[in-house]
Amino acid sequence: MDAEALASSFTGFLQSVSGDGSVTRPSHRVPFHWPPHPVSKDFHILASDWTGRSTLDLYDETFEVEIARTAQGTFGRLIRVWNEAKAPDLETVLSKLAEGAEPYFRRQLDIGTSLGTGGRFKGQVSQLGPLELLKLLYCPNRDVAHESQLHIETHASSGLYWLSLVSILEDTSHPGRRGAQWCVLDMFEDLPSFCPTEASQERAISAIKGLMWSAEDDYARTIYKAGVVLGGHVCTCPAAEALLACVTAPSKYGRRSAQHAVFHLAEWMPDYRDRVLSALKEAASDDPEPLLRDFSASMAKDVESMAYEHMTEPLFEDEYL
Repeated sequence: MDAEALASSFTGFLQSVSGDGSVTRPSHRVPFHWPPHPVSKDFHILASDWTGRSTLDLYDETFEVEIARTAQGTFGRLIRVWNEAKAPDLETVLSKLAEGAEPYFRRQLDIGTSLGTGGRFKGQVSQLGPLELLKLLYCPNRDVAHESQLHIETHASSGLYWLSLVSILEDTSHPGRRGAQWCVLDMFEDLPSFCPTEASQERAISAIKGLMWSAEDDYARTIYKAGVVLGGHVCTCPAAEALLACVTAPSKYGRRSAQHAVFHLAEWMPDYRDRVLSALKEAASDDPEPLLRDFSASMAKDVESMAYEHMTEPLFEDEYL
C-alpha cells in the first residue's frame, strides 16, 4: 500500500461517517494507566491467601475472580483485567470490581466503536494496520487517539501517512475532527519527517492555512496550535506566507492564532520581521474584533522589543460557555 491508496481508503471511511459539518467539543485527554494499584499490596496479602473463587458477568463475558478472605477484609482480583478491590463482604467486592474495571472496558468499547467493529476491542493498538490507526485519531477518547498518534509517528519516514493526515486537516464534516486535527498538527511539528518533498510540505501548509482561514471554533486549541506549527516549527517561506495571510483571515479564531504565532515567525525568520510588524499594526487598527485589535497592538510591541512575556490570548464571549 502506498500513500495514495491509503488516503483513498481513509477518505472512504471519512465519507461514511461524515455529518452535517457541526463539531463536537472534545474532552481533555486523561492518560490511561492500567492496571491500577493493587490494594492487596497495601495489606501485605500473600499469594497463599488467594484461595477462594467466584465469577463476575460483565459485557456479555464471564470473568473469573480470585478471592482472599482475611481478618482485614475480603479481597477480590478480576482475572484477565488485573484490578483488585477490598470490602467487608464478597457481594460488595464484586460490585467494586465491576465499577473499578469500567475504564478498562470503556476504552475497549471506544476503540471498537471508532474502528467500526462494534463491541469491545480486545487486541493491542500496536498490532493495528495503517488504516485502523488513522481511524483511531478520531476516537473521542483522546488518550486512545494519542496512543495511535505515537504508533503513526514511528513510521513517519515511510511516506505512507502524509496524504491521509493532510485529509484530516482538510476535513470539514466529521464531528470529531478537532481532536484528530490536533493530533496531526502535533505530528506536523516535525513536518519534514512526514512530508520530505517540497510539494508535500506545501500541500500540508495549505491545509493548515485552510484550517485556520475558516475555523468556526477553537475546540481543543486546535486552531491556536495550527498557528504555532507554522510560525514556531515549520518556519519556511510558504509557512510564513500562509501565516501572514491568516492575520486577516475571515475566522476570528484563525486571526487570533496567526496574530500570536507571527511573533515566533519574526523570532525564527528575522527577514520577515518588518512584514510581521506591518501586519500586526494594520490588524491593531482594522481587525473587526476589539479584543483582537488590542491583542495585535500588544503583539506588535512584543515583536519590536522581542519580549517573551506576551499578553494572554483573549477569549471570545462564546468560549466562556
